[in-house]
Amino acid sequence: MDGNLEVMTARADDATPPARPLRRDAERNRQRILRAAALEFSERGLEVTLDDVARRAGVGVGTVYRRFPDKEALVHVLFQDHIDALVAVAKEACEAPDPWAALVSFLTYAAAALAGDLGLRQLMMFATYGGDRVGYARQQMRPVVDRLVTRAQEAGCLRADFAATDFPMITFMLASASQYASPVQPRLWERYLTMIIDGLRPSREGTTPLPLPALDPQEMEESIRAHSLRTSGRR
Repeated sequence: MDGNLEVMTARADDATPPARPLRRDAERNRQRILRAAALEFSERGLEVTLDDVARRAGVGVGTVYRRFPDKEALVHVLFQDHIDALVAVAKEACEAPDPWAALVSFLTYAAAALAGDLGLRQLMMFATYGGDRVGYARQQMRPVVDRLVTRAQEAGCLRADFAATDFPMITFMLASASQYASPVQPRLWERYLTMIIDGLRPSREGTTPLPLPALDPQEMEESIRAHSLRTSGRR
């Protein structure tokens, strides 16, 4: 009898799917969805649908809905991930020995993140798609940006009239330049970042060489035309 019970127990164990691998599969699908969504929103903005995300992730749309009940929930997670990543980089910069290099490196990182991600620009610059995303970003970012600014000013390498709120405004301007020039020179923001950085110092001798040339007249015309088509809804 005991032998039969052992056999029955073994068979029952074999027939029961282990819970842990299922949890790993679910998490793996969740990460695939988040990676696909990050790419879709970065390239196409917030007009992306959950069907688009499912196609890019290579999963059924039902799998997406099981992880995220609607697009709002998915956007919420992605936005928090973006802000948390920025905060982590800023905190690391706060520990760098050179306050000026720390400020410049984080400003460059934040500008690049915003310039290269259409969905993030829409969320940050226009408070798009419901919810107070800007409030979350401000709450998380302001303490570390304040710290970066204070360190640089105390070291005498950042102009005294620079305020922490100037930081997001600079990144917004650079992101707008990137979007405007994207058809001809998507990295044009680096040229203007270099100019701005020179202007942040209390004093300097000479100017920093610019990493990119200015747009020529034809490129400027092409940028204007493309921007006009985008804003009018035509392609």
